[in-house]
Amino acid sequence: MTSKDMLLCAGFSLALPVGQTLFKFAAVNNARLSGPLIVKLVTNVPLIGAFAWYGLTALFWFYILTRVPLSTAYAFSIVGSGLVPLVAWLVFKEPLDWRFALGYLLMLGGFAVILQGQRG
Repeated sequence: MTSKDMLLCAGFSLALPVGQTLFKFAAVNNARLSGPLIVKLVTNVPLIGAFAWYGLTALFWFYILTRVPLSTAYAFSIVGSGLVPLVAWLVFKEPLDWRFALGYLLMLGGFAVILQGQRG
């Protein structure tokens, strides 16, 4: 795996929490909107942004998979998914406790094992 491939995968893993944060902003915004569901959906700007973001990240993911094996690339996405609760805590003040830190450390340890296996 080249340095460029690692940077691409790391960029994708950071794109995941951004998308989830946009969806949470959309959910919060949805409570402020009135009218039928379809009106709420088409007037919810953060929701439209979240869908656009995921469209772009899907194209980015496709590009990554033309260069990197799925098993390796997916390991990076797991790291990004683990960042979502941390962002939720920082941005939305959602509760976190020591179990998150322990679980995330275990995930990072697994990630390190996966990357070592890819080098071997």
